[in-house]
Formats: sequence, structure tokens, C-alpha cells
Amino acid sequence: MRDFVSLKAKNLKPSGIRKFFDLASKQKDVISLGVGEPDFITPWPIRDAGISVIKKGYTQYTSNVGLESLRNEISKYLNDRFNVEFLSSQIIITIGASEAIDLSLRAIVDDGDEILIPDPSYVSYKPCVELLGGRAVSVPCSGENGFKLTPESLESVITEKTKAIIFPYPNNPTGGVMEKEFIEKIIPVILKHDLLVIADEIYAELTYGEEHCSIASFVELKDRVVLISGFSKAFAMTGWRIGYVCAPKEIFSAMLKVHQYTAICAPIFSQYGALAGLIQGKEDDYLTIKQMKNEYDKRRKFMLNSFLEMGLECFEPKGAFYIFPCVKSTGLTGEEFATKLLQEEKVAVVPGSAFGEFGKYYIRCSYAYSMQDLVKAVSHIARFIEKIKN
Repeated sequence: MRDFVSLKAKNLKPSGIRKFFDLASKQKDVISLGVGEPDFITPWPIRDAGISVIKKGYTQYTSNVGLESLRNEISKYLNDRFNVEFLSSQIIITIGASEAIDLSLRAIVDDGDEILIPDPSYVSYKPCVELLGGRAVSVPCSGENGFKLTPESLESVITEKTKAIIFPYPNNPTGGVMEKEFIEKIIPVILKHDLLVIADEIYAELTYGEEHCSIASFVELKDRVVLISGFSKAFAMTGWRIGYVCAPKEIFSAMLKVHQYTAICAPIFSQYGALAGLIQGKEDDYLTIKQMKNEYDKRRKFMLNSFLEMGLECFEPKGAFYIFPCVKSTGLTGEEFATKLLQEEKVAVVPGSAFGEFGKYYIRCSYAYSMQDLVKAVSHIARFIEKIKN
């Protein structure tokens, strides 16, 4: 019988995050710092809205683009919170931000197109590009400058085949952010080479020190930014699988066609839940988000100080809920460190290499866990490092 598996799927590397989840699941009493998921429960107004919709029998499809009321609220929310202007007619409700990433790339990538991706970055960007016949090009980012993109790093990898850049800030896994003055420095490069920007801003509400600056808010980039976000992180709605994408007219039309043939629409109860979250958030000045953010900030500071006390080089994360210490001083790569740590101390972290070649000597630890779990995990990591030194 012939081999029915496509070469693209066959050559696709398994997720480096999933590999360590699978290893950890085979052991008992593992302390996991691997999952990028809030440990907070979805707020009651959102849960009540979902329950109410089901009780009322609202179990049908919505329009392909999603509920008009939800799209209107997202438009207002983006404007109020981040000074970003997208009409509701430019917004598609998606099954999480993950579908939005896939839709954005399917709408623009032809065979041989090059898409720039900051390295390290979220694991799904590169495979999505490669499955479409495009070429994912790494843009090296360093902890020395906060894992930011620079004009020089961009210019060093741009070719005549470069079509777009993925702009994932606040960043997973590094916690890096791009402040306004740093975005302004790369805008001339984007315009010079006529690039599209795909901005993944799923962590926009989770910044520490100063508020998030959206690259979609710059007038110079009007009609060349696709904005991706969702409700998983800031609204603690990971399992609801609800996100959205905002795009210029032509790209929007292309994405909508793909969405119609694949997902059709996001779940109706999730859409009503998200709508309730936005309405309630506006009424209470986003108090729930602020409370979660304050708690993450305490954990962030604890983790940073802990790794520095262990003698590890560690960039201070300014966004999301991850910390990305460098373990090179231990004589181990991130993968070696993560494997041995799991085997000897039963603590699961993700090797930085899962997020790109420039993460080779790093590990990603999520601090979206209780302080009790974090304190326990840190003590085990410290003990592991002491054993290596001795």
C-alpha cells in the first residue's frame, strides 16, 4: 500500500512543548511549570452567560464572522484600551487565537514566500508557514536587549521574497515587550520593504511597568497590520477557545473564505461568554484583569529573584506570564537541563529550543501557577543546580 502521508506533514517536527508534557505525564507527583494557562477560573459573569445561552437553547451556528454584538464590543475595546481602530466589519471571531494565526498565514502565503519570525517565539508560527509551502525565517533576538526586534536584525534577513513579519509582543516564551520607541525604529524597515505585519497580541493586557503599545496603533502602518488576539489569557478562558482577528479589507476577505470552509464559526456559547466578559470588564474598569495582573506580577518578581539567587543569567520579563532563564552556566543545554530536572527533581519546564534555535541554552517557566507551587518548584530547581555545581 502506498504511503498516504504528505511530505509536509511527515517532515513537520513534533511540538517541543508537547514532548515534555508527555514525558511529565508518565511520572507521578510532577510539579509542572510548563503550561501557559491561567490558574484563575473564568469569572462568573462569563460562565453565567454561557450557561444562560445553553439553557435558552441557543445552540445553532452564528454567522461566519461571529456575533455582530461581540464584534462591535471588540472594536470599542481595542480603541479604548490600545488606541487601535478596526471596524466591526474588519473582525472575524475565531476558534482561539490559534485559528486566527492559521487564517492569517493561509490568506497571504504562497509557495516560496518568506515570513520573518522573531526567535525565540511561540512554537506554532514556523510549522504553520511551512505547511503552506512558505519559508519561516528566524530573526535572532537576544536577552541582552530584552529580546527585542531591531532594524539591524530585520535588515540582516530580509530578501526579495520576504512578504511579512510576525510580531508577537508581549512575547511567549521570553516575556519580552516592544515599547513605543522601539516599534518606531523598525517602522521604516517595514515600509521600505513593503511588508505586512501579523501582530499576535494575545498577552496585551499582561504587561508590567508600562501599558502595552500596539503596533496596529501607528498611522504609518494603516492597512498593513493584521491584529490577532483573544480571551484565553486575560479573561482566563483557555478552554472556551475564543479569539479574533482584525484585518485590512482584502486580507479580511481572503481569511473569511478560508474560515467559511474550515471552522464555519466559533461556538455560540463561547461568543456570548466573551461578550459578557467585555461588557462586565468595561463596567468594573477591568478590575478582574487588574487583579490577575497584580498576582502575576508578584509571582514574576519572585521567580526572577529566585533564578538570580541561583546564579542563573535571567532577563526581567516585562509581559505575558513566562520567565526565560539562561542555563548555559550549568554546562547544559536547555533540553539537557529540562530532561535531567524532570528525571531527578520531578519538575517540568520547557527547553528554550522548542521556541527556536536561539533558545538553545534557555528554559521557559510559566508563573501562571499558585505561589505554593512556584515556591516548591523553585526549591527543587535550586537543589538540582547545587548538585550540578558539586
